[in-house]
Amino acid sequence: MRVKGMSVVPVGAVPLSGILLALGGSVVFSVNDVAIKFLSGAYPLHQVVLVRAVIGLIFLVLLIAATGGNWRQLRTRRPRTHLLRVVIVVTSNASYFLGLAALPLADAVAMAFVAPVFITLLSIVMLKEKVGPHRWAAVAAGLIGTFVMMRPGQGAIQPAAILILISAACYALSQLLARGMRETESAIALSFYIQVGFLVTSSAMGLWAGDGHMAGSGDASLAFLLRAWVWPPMQDWPAFLATGLAVAVGSLMIAQAYRTLEAAVVAPFEYAAIPMAILWGVVVFGTFPDPQGLLGMVLIVGAGLYTLWREAVRGRMR
Repeated sequence: MRVKGMSVVPVGAVPLSGILLALGGSVVFSVNDVAIKFLSGAYPLHQVVLVRAVIGLIFLVLLIAATGGNWRQLRTRRPRTHLLRVVIVVTSNASYFLGLAALPLADAVAMAFVAPVFITLLSIVMLKEKVGPHRWAAVAAGLIGTFVMMRPGQGAIQPAAILILISAACYALSQLLARGMRETESAIALSFYIQVGFLVTSSAMGLWAGDGHMAGSGDASLAFLLRAWVWPPMQDWPAFLATGLAVAVGSLMIAQAYRTLEAAVVAPFEYAAIPMAILWGVVVFGTFPDPQGLLGMVLIVGAGLYTLWREAVRGRMR
């Protein structure tokens, strides 16, 4: 079908699968968020990322072996773009998790969802995608919901929040790069090289700061970045395993979603992370959103559901 001059994948299994991948990837990534938040009080960020990258790479290698051993999926004709994307994703993750260490889980996740606005704007500039009024309305509703949850004027805007905004901008750019590479790179390759980048950068950071000689800051974000490595007790290993598997599976799902659908279509469905963050906040950290937080959640989730309904209606019309 064609929608206002914009090429779209025909309605059917592929568009629905892309939307489900975006939703599923967001839910899976929420497990990573809660595990990182849990570990941020006792371990340095680079140790958590190193363990996560090792687990993620093991998972990807086993997945390739289990699905026929097609190692050619890792071949690339875009090494420089992969390198650029690794730098951007590492920056996005580091700034996000440093902010997450100092903010409540739901607040951090909500603020990160300015990313779809960046994605929509950058998709127009970089990918020449055309965004209709209905998608703009959905993104605007999600943005309003995000600001409602940020509680402007109530102390939410602080250095940790700025880190989250930096992360959101980098995340948006990384996903558009992934979409621009969809013709030559597999979802496996997109995920694999990111995990290699995490492995290299976290190892380098560990060699530099892993002895804790720069630790001692009273700031939660700096403490998470600079504290010394410690060997995890057995009860903490499930959290390390959860973050490793979640980022491996979630990154595959999100990368595939952005490879099969336009960026502005995928972005609103990542809002599923908001209710998941609230759920984890209640179950793990004992925090429950107030009425203002619930209003923000309704706006954000409603934006994604409206986009899904709108795509389905237009598909039947065409």
